[in-house]
Amino acid sequence: MNQGVAPIPAPVRPGPAAAVTDPPPEIDTTLPSHARVWNHWLGGMHNFAVDRAAGNRLAADNPGLVERVRTTRHFLARAVRHLALDEGVRQYLDIGSGLPTAGNTHQIARRAAPGARVVYVDNDPRAVAYARSLLAPTDPESVTCLLADLREPDALLTAASRTLDLSSPVALVLSGILGHVSAYEEACGIVARLMAALPSGSCLLSHDVSDTAGDWRTIQARHNSTADLAYRLRTPEQIAGYFQGLRLVDPGVVPLTAWRPDTDDPYSREWAGLVADVVGGVGRKP
Repeated sequence: MNQGVAPIPAPVRPGPAAAVTDPPPEIDTTLPSHARVWNHWLGGMHNFAVDRAAGNRLAADNPGLVERVRTTRHFLARAVRHLALDEGVRQYLDIGSGLPTAGNTHQIARRAAPGARVVYVDNDPRAVAYARSLLAPTDPESVTCLLADLREPDALLTAASRTLDLSSPVALVLSGILGHVSAYEEACGIVARLMAALPSGSCLLSHDVSDTAGDWRTIQARHNSTADLAYRLRTPEQIAGYFQGLRLVDPGVVPLTAWRPDTDDPYSREWAGLVADVVGGVGRKP
């Protein structure tokens, strides 16, 4: 595995409870949280029995779900390391970040470039409150978590500018979040507005599940029947459209397991065929 990228544990299977730090008092631990379920799937410790039970039920009912989730985290690690070391990016705006877990954006970026500044953003007040408590020991001047909504880019950028210098290059991280925007044209407009506010040399890191995923349609239908925020599958060409006007970093917009894979990563090899429908890439603003 590439030097500087922390290894990510093997896929989560139903098992004993993970350790967890005490949450802030406003966090309800009797109901599952989307952010904490993802934390469980990623092998994190910041989840509770109710989250693990919900996550394990979903994983059992939907083979390949956890592998897809973990593939996105492997891609994030490789892509952020590339941005820090090869593109020279020192600022990161990670929207829809959920809860910190193994291989966070700020950990990867600051390992490769000490002093990198990172702003996490989520629109779930519970996830933000918990994330802030977990990030408290980190340098608060350089790593923060905001309560804001992707669909309100101007307000989001104003809040982020308190930590980030928006006159210098910023990496915009949109990991699996654009599928939650109902209309494709609206999603493209949000990306365009955010990138327009960032200077030359800024980058977009993004991925989503494409409509080539036959079994994912079942997962999507189950999710959308109970979730308050639906997820929409888009074609690989539509996902590539988010990078319009940007210089794509080789190998372009591809299945995540094909984006600069770690040749010694057994999980990337094992999952390559299974998760070929999760598509993304990195683009740089001229």
